[in-house]
Amino acid sequence: MPTARRIDRVRSVLTFRQPDLRIVLESVTNAHNASAVFRTCDAAGVLHVHLIKPGPEAWPVNAAISTRADKWLDIHSHASLTDCLDELRKKKLFLAVACLEDGAADYESLDFTRPTAVLFGNESEGVSREALELADVRIKIPMLGMVQSLNLSVSVGIILYEALKQRRAAGFLDRRRLSPSDDRRLRRQWLGRGPKSSLKGT
Repeated sequence: MPTARRIDRVRSVLTFRQPDLRIVLESVTNAHNASAVFRTCDAAGVLHVHLIKPGPEAWPVNAAISTRADKWLDIHSHASLTDCLDELRKKKLFLAVACLEDGAADYESLDFTRPTAVLFGNESEGVSREALELADVRIKIPMLGMVQSLNLSVSVGIILYEALKQRRAAGFLDRRRLSPSDDRRLRRQWLGRGPKSSLKGT
């Protein structure tokens, strides 16, 4: 039986969940990195994470790294980029692709108060050419060093906390943004009174 403190904690966390701010990982192959991303997403109030063609080593997650943050996320697995984008478009999400391309916009210039999905590539190859071509906008994190790359979870964290900053300023954290049905579902799930979260395939 959950304690009153646990119930209050779940209620508080659900107040800040941002259902229309999503992270997409394309062809992720490293369980360590995927797990760290899940932990970052949970900390930043993200609910939905989409995995496109996850490699065999990317799931199950590394519990030691994620601290089982995947328990607090809705994780969706897609067989292809097209399948994933079809779902995101149906939900009217603006697609930003994080990359190192010349001409990509500074990530801070993006309006994260609109419904947004941010797509990141895998650890070795980055995002696919198809993802770049289908993006609504390409964004990048400026880097001033000799090494023009960041760890995947670090990149996700930098961009998510910019989104969180914008949403806080716009008052998004002052009101519950989950639908009543999702709020009830997640409350039951997180308190152990409903079906457990699982990897959702499409």
